[in-house]
Amino acid sequence: MTKQIHSVPTEDQALSGLQGALPRRDFLRYTGAGLALTGLILTGCDDDDDDVDANSGEVNVGSSDIGVLNYAYALEQLEAAFYNQVVTGAAGSYFASLGANSAERQILTDLALHEKAHRDFFKNAIPATSIIKELTPDFSAIDFNVGKRTSSTAKMGVLDAAMAFEDLGVAAYNGAGRFITNPVYLTLAGKIVSVEARHAALIRDMMNYNTFVDADVVDLFTPTANSAPGVGVGTGKEKSKRPSEVVTVANQFLQAGSKLNVSGLV
Repeated sequence: MTKQIHSVPTEDQALSGLQGALPRRDFLRYTGAGLALTGLILTGCDDDDDDVDANSGEVNVGSSDIGVLNYAYALEQLEAAFYNQVVTGAAGSYFASLGANSAERQILTDLALHEKAHRDFFKNAIPATSIIKELTPDFSAIDFNVGKRTSSTAKMGVLDAAMAFEDLGVAAYNGAGRFITNPVYLTLAGKIVSVEARHAALIRDMMNYNTFVDADVVDLFTPTANSAPGVGVGTGKEKSKRPSEVVTVANQFLQAGSKLNVSGLV
């Protein structure tokens, strides 16, 4: 099948439709729409699943720019599938029951729409001959009927899992930027990771107030006593993870045949 190639829009062209004031409550939804506008880069026929290694059964994301895009697409698939199950699950689930208050339901609804926009952006942006297949998640370690896990041995609750996915996504984008050579892709990845960080901050504060910059996600800066301003220990920067570290976690939430191979991103 002949592949149709569209020109890559500039940032100004991609975001020109988002002029005017936006309702504060809907900032996630509208930012997702802005990203979706940049999605018409490369489209074509369906993937033929050549990305699956016949020996290991793993999905190889590839290397260089396309490898990073596939890697991001895989993680966005996982997040989108999770939030979709959160908001469309059974009537007795945490989201549908009185367990989640109205504010939490609004936030989770917005995040579901936003992650879908991210997933669809990558699905449209990656060349059809190079895109990985649609992955099948495994959420058996998550209890969608509770917000937070009740004990250290219990399954993850909805908010536990959301925090894990959002923190992992931010660390993944930060750790994969070094592999991107196309400046357009790098700029777009930066826009997405900044929004993912907003997701993570929201979820972390829903879990425990004022924990959005805890030491497990940020290399906290501690001033040295009696020193000049700006002198101390730590960088104050968000922590990152290399692809090999990220998939160790992500593969726990993917079924056999959908687990990721990132050997091309080293």
